[in-house]
Amino acid sequence: MKIVLLQRVEKLGLMGEIVNVKTGYARNYLIPTKKALRASKENIAFFESQSKDLEAQNIETKKEATTIANKIENSFHVIVRQAGDSGQLYGSVTSRDISTILSGIGIATKRNQIQLLNPIKILGIHDVRIILHPEVDVIIKINVARTEEEAERQERGEDVSQQSEKKEANEIDDNIFDEGVEVPLISDDLDQEEKTEDSKKEEGLPKGKDLESLDKDEV
Repeated sequence: MKIVLLQRVEKLGLMGEIVNVKTGYARNYLIPTKKALRASKENIAFFESQSKDLEAQNIETKKEATTIANKIENSFHVIVRQAGDSGQLYGSVTSRDISTILSGIGIATKRNQIQLLNPIKILGIHDVRIILHPEVDVIIKINVARTEEEAERQERGEDVSQQSEKKEANEIDDNIFDEGVEVPLISDDLDQEEKTEDSKKEEGLPKGKDLESLDKDEV
């Protein structure tokens, strides 16, 4: 289907261009969201009559989007989630969660403006692209951590998942060598056995027998 674009569409074209797209894409997305019109003679004539107003409107919305982009570019936004020692989340962070975070700082976004190909399922700092305008996009940092303290450590560049595993290993080692806990050594047991055999030789006893067993054999 041929359509005329009412605004710039990424990987498709600029405002005013007539392009050919799949019918479903046009009917289900481009036309309902007012990004395009069917390229009929009437619609092309309508666009030409409204082009100056559309261009002026585009300039204004682009200006507003640029202001927001300058405000939030590379900004950090913390989302606290439960996770295992390996860093795997018990759940995930979705575009809806990110939209809620942005709404909390006064930035209204739709889910399709948040470019998150797959839900976030691991601790760490993740780059997320936000499309504020057809010609303006920005990257923000989503800091997913188990606590606010961990989020601060991650922002400083620490890997909290690895440190958690090391901490657990150290705690196990500490428990093994707690005061008052004796750890038997294999070498000590072997030395004791050798001493016992040597004493038997000195006393003239057969190897592997003691006095009690020898008396029984003789009886």
